[in-house]
Amino acid sequence: MLLLAGCSSKPDYKSVPWQAQAPTSRALQWMPFSEQAGEEYGVSPRLITAIIAVESGGKPELVSASNAVGLMQIKASTAGKEVYRHMGWAGQPSTRELKDPQRNIAIGTAYLSVLEHGILAGIEDPQTMQYALVVSYVNGAGALLRTFSSDRKAAIAKINDLSPQEFYQHVVDNHPSPQAPRYLWKVQQAMAAM
Repeated sequence: MLLLAGCSSKPDYKSVPWQAQAPTSRALQWMPFSEQAGEEYGVSPRLITAIIAVESGGKPELVSASNAVGLMQIKASTAGKEVYRHMGWAGQPSTRELKDPQRNIAIGTAYLSVLEHGILAGIEDPQTMQYALVVSYVNGAGALLRTFSSDRKAAIAKINDLSPQEFYQHVVDNHPSPQAPRYLWKVQQAMAAM
């Protein structure tokens, strides 16, 4: 029999270094747009800028293999379409629109607001809400809430019973995507680099 002491089924989300300074510095050049969108949608400009640092490193022309576009790496067919629907508009944003830094930041910020005032509404602690927004932005709010309960109201109640640190640890221990805790950690690193 082979005994593997200290082995874990989950990789350590901090094991691969990420240097936040350079991407955060590039993302900070877009702060005027982040401030404008943040004021319009009630989202922290620092959070917006940290997401830009992690998503694109501040590069507005970036298009991922999964067709996420621009500074906040928005997929037109998901987040873009949801924002358009929320605004009462038909269709979804074009790639050209999403490559425009000001429009990209406005749409990404509107999406964060839709999450906060929609499916995540009811989370009481501001720090926990910020963590929930970050995880939901990268992996979807449904996936996050299901780590607590299949019932939305029950999930929100369980979240409200946790401190922000306990919520963060719950994501690390229970989120099905290993990307979620790493992304959350990287956003925190970017915010600390500002």
